[in-house]
Amino acid sequence: MTKNGLAPRGDAVAQDWWRGATVYMVYIRSFMDGNGDGVGDLPGLLEKAEYIASLGVDAVWISPFFVSPMKDFGYDVAHFTDVDPIFGTLADFDAVVARFHELGVKILLDMVVSHTSDQHPWFGESRADRTNPRADWYVWADAKPDGSPPNNWLSVFGGSAWQWDPRRGQYYLHNFLRSQPDLNYHNSDVPKATLAAFEFWLQRGVDGFRLDTADYYFHDSELRDNPAIPEGFSGSTAPRSNPYAMQLHSYQKMRPENLGFLEQLRALMKRYGDAVLIGELPVDQDEPRWTRSYTSHERLHTAYTFRMVATTSPDQIRNIVSEMEEGIGEGWHAWALSSLDVRRVLSRWKMGNPDRAAPLLMALLACLRGTALYYQGEELGFSESEVAFDQLQDPYGIEFWPTFKGRDGCRTPIAWTSGGQFGGFSGVKPWLPVDAAHVARSVEGQDGDPKSALNRVRRFLAWRKEHPVLRWGSVRFLHAPQPVLALIREDGDDVTAAVFNPGSEAVEFDAPELAALSALAGHGFTGSATNGRIRLEAMDAVFLGPASAAPALGATATIRPL
Repeated sequence: MTKNGLAPRGDAVAQDWWRGATVYMVYIRSFMDGNGDGVGDLPGLLEKAEYIASLGVDAVWISPFFVSPMKDFGYDVAHFTDVDPIFGTLADFDAVVARFHELGVKILLDMVVSHTSDQHPWFGESRADRTNPRADWYVWADAKPDGSPPNNWLSVFGGSAWQWDPRRGQYYLHNFLRSQPDLNYHNSDVPKATLAAFEFWLQRGVDGFRLDTADYYFHDSELRDNPAIPEGFSGSTAPRSNPYAMQLHSYQKMRPENLGFLEQLRALMKRYGDAVLIGELPVDQDEPRWTRSYTSHERLHTAYTFRMVATTSPDQIRNIVSEMEEGIGEGWHAWALSSLDVRRVLSRWKMGNPDRAAPLLMALLACLRGTALYYQGEELGFSESEVAFDQLQDPYGIEFWPTFKGRDGCRTPIAWTSGGQFGGFSGVKPWLPVDAAHVARSVEGQDGDPKSALNRVRRFLAWRKEHPVLRWGSVRFLHAPQPVLALIREDGDDVTAAVFNPGSEAVEFDAPELAALSALAGHGFTGSATNGRIRLEAMDAVFLGPASAAPALGATATIRPL
């Protein structure tokens, strides 16, 4: 793939499947409870594999299910190469891989290797004394003469990023919870050990990985203080109530050595068919430059940042995407509107009528140049859940309540049925409450309705597969009145235009550049275009192509209800 969007040919199409792919994010604790304990698990995921395949996505990314004390619900790993009993067994995992592969869906694992749990045996050995074989596997530092921490680094989850350990008489670094000590990648034994963990899962047939906090592997070896955030800068995704947002974390993360480790990791991926690496880059400044650096030169295949999932309105999308396109060079971006870490987009953007809004936003994401990342429940039109403080589980939310309510509101369980006490997620009380509003939008309730958000998403993603230019083509935006987003995807003579109205009122305007194109059908949207005159109802879209490529009006994609 080149910057101009020309599609790869022959074998490169299969190898580069991730370019323009659609990836479904599963937060496993809240997807489906298969063993009746109130927590989602691998047997539950296996039970719902056909559902995910019915969406028409290319891959599923599974949140961590490794052995963990669950202080950060799986993002604090105590054993990288085994399944926590709460989620099942290795045999269950193998069954999941086999079934999804039968269904033509690839498997990506969420790997958290910038830090571990303090219950990991490596840390137990490291903290014992200063002379053991793993003494330098974590980031340890002496106190200042007055006993204070080594520098001004802060934790994302509140307070200093340094925790005093009386056994060693030193501080250890933790960028998140104090029970999540950071590994020391400056010690060459550490990357070797984490690479071995990746290989374990590659040998079990996974197709790639999402890398949690991919910018945190290396820290500044001189432990220099972070500078204050420049006046007027708003790049941090931490809530304003969190002092973490007051620093540029120039020395705490995004160090040049990160790139060398990613090159080692990519070399391992190549031994397994170039398994895919999707990086999370919650950067604080110059995102196009960082993304270009991290997704070129045999490092990550693609990466996403938090800029898009922090947007508060669709008006911001054009600038974000345009800036990334200008600065990314030969790199490749991934796009998401919701995730397991942020407020759901329908609530963030205050969009009503989820049966119209949800398909529109998922189609918009699929038409951007990049890899589309969809979070579970988006296809159902789920809004953010309100979780009372006494039911809160997220330590981040508990720390900063009430100005920041944490991540539980986007992590509540999927409602599978319209009846039952817990919406079909479990037969017992779930770890987080099932939202009654989600039960009203359950999979069961939407599955048989061709006009539901769920079936409109299925229809659109099936239609998109018939238009490869939406996957491989270059992108450019057209002038359009607010809040309309109009873009053209091109690959030589293959051209498709897409015009979206995420607003709450109908719009009508002239788009002269589209006058030679005709409206396409079969995608499930009802906008019209005649000689460049565009008409769109609220939360609607229209797609156009050369007249010779336009199917007859009324053509529809097949929807397979479950």
